[in-house]
Amino acid sequence: MIAPPRNIPGLVLAGGLSRRMGNNKAMVALNDAPLISHVIRRITPQVCDVTINAAITDKGSWAEGFGLPLLPDTVNGHAGPLAGVLAGMRHFRNREATGSHFLTVPADSPFFPDDLVARLGEHLSEDVIVIAASSGQLHPVFALWPVALADDLEEWLKNDANRRIRAYLARHVIIGVAFPPLETAKGSLDPFFNINTPDELALARSYLESMGP
Repeated sequence: MIAPPRNIPGLVLAGGLSRRMGNNKAMVALNDAPLISHVIRRITPQVCDVTINAAITDKGSWAEGFGLPLLPDTVNGHAGPLAGVLAGMRHFRNREATGSHFLTVPADSPFFPDDLVARLGEHLSEDVIVIAASSGQLHPVFALWPVALADDLEEWLKNDANRRIRAYLARHVIIGVAFPPLETAKGSLDPFFNINTPDELALARSYLESMGP
């Protein structure tokens, strides 16, 4: 085991197509702010800095308004979250101040634990992917990824059939770290609840309101 470093950067994965939402779900309103703003608020105190993984075109990017560095995918097309992970591996591996791993969280999950990095960081080991879990399920987009796997992941993604994140994980050593449900006035909530549809957005609003100010 290696000691949890204090220089873990965070990457918000916001490159999804949002098909079930009907528009860019990262920017849908969740009470007082866009959904991604809640994610940024939650991740910022846990990491040394925050970068957003989102598409950049000749017209710029919708994510520029958050004042954070933007990191586009390095794989053409829509290769899913692994493309964002690869971009993060390449980016953070080239930064002198970055340690062995970086954190990913998705832009559509506003309730993840405020001790996510601290808990995952207790299990850091070279080349091991440390993944959050709840209710017996792994949540691979909430993970500490080794930057050393960049070449391996890039080679894997050269095959268009290799897009499933769990298939990639099956090739590597992983550690799952279990987190308890989030208790609210409305009842228990999976802390890794993610929002894909208008109905799930409405449910998230009701849970958020039940938590009070």
